[in-house]
Amino acid sequence: MSESSAYVHSVASTPIAPSDKAQILAQALPYIRKFHGKTMVIKYGGNAMTDPALQKAFAEDVVLLKLVGIKPVVVHGGGPQIESALKRLGKKGEFIQGMRVTDAETMEVVEWVLGGEVQQDIVGLINQAGGKAVGLTGRDGAMIRAQKLKMLDQIDPSIEHDVGQVGDIQSVDPAVVQALQDDAFIPVISPIGFGENNESYNINADVVAAKLATVLKAEKLLMLTNISGVLDKSGNLLTDLSSRQIDALFADGTISGGMLPKIAGALDAAKSGVHAVHIVDGRVPHVLLLEILTDQAFGTMIRSH
Repeated sequence: MSESSAYVHSVASTPIAPSDKAQILAQALPYIRKFHGKTMVIKYGGNAMTDPALQKAFAEDVVLLKLVGIKPVVVHGGGPQIESALKRLGKKGEFIQGMRVTDAETMEVVEWVLGGEVQQDIVGLINQAGGKAVGLTGRDGAMIRAQKLKMLDQIDPSIEHDVGQVGDIQSVDPAVVQALQDDAFIPVISPIGFGENNESYNINADVVAAKLATVLKAEKLLMLTNISGVLDKSGNLLTDLSSRQIDALFADGTISGGMLPKIAGALDAAKSGVHAVHIVDGRVPHVLLLEILTDQAFGTMIRSH
């Protein structure tokens, strides 16, 4: 049993007195009232996607949010699952500046893993928890139009890296997501876009979640990660970050690798009108409920100013 599974088991086996349960529910009421009818975009990834106890807790959280009148939209990644599938085919994953290099063969694997295996696992978990989830890729409803990403070198911008079929979002049409939300469904979205010649593009899931949150005018964007939030060079949690502070963390290398697109996307969303962007620890059971329905702050909140 993993550490997080053991923690969930110990929490679940601790009885809570009925009066305490009532008090907990009453304390959630102001947040339920505040966020009723509002859209929450959730980037689902990391341990929360691979630990069975955390998977179950995540699905229950999403269903509960939907039942109290909040509109969750799930955008998922699947890096470890893609890596595992590539290994089975004898291919080694390659990354440049946090982005997966995606040749034609890798793109086939990405579509199969994200739009099939991973997405349907999430849909099944949410349905099992009592929700009505529907899986989508960016192709559905012509949702995510993309073009080939031009990746300039961070050190020397005159150098351009070829990362293959990695996409840069041109536009997002949220009509299909809004139609599902209005019909009481929970959209589960794979980060795959399409180009003008019907080619597929692998798009960073953090970028898709941030763009979708902006277009849907979401109340919150919540990004689940495998760390407690954004950490400084000494490993301390930074609970609140402004645009200027983030620029400094980029410049001195504190934010690097896979965190680059995550933080850049989060900042873009905050600057574009998403009221609150939170980077939270997906290893904490029921972290969505803790972040949304309590006054306890988890992880890092990103502000546009």
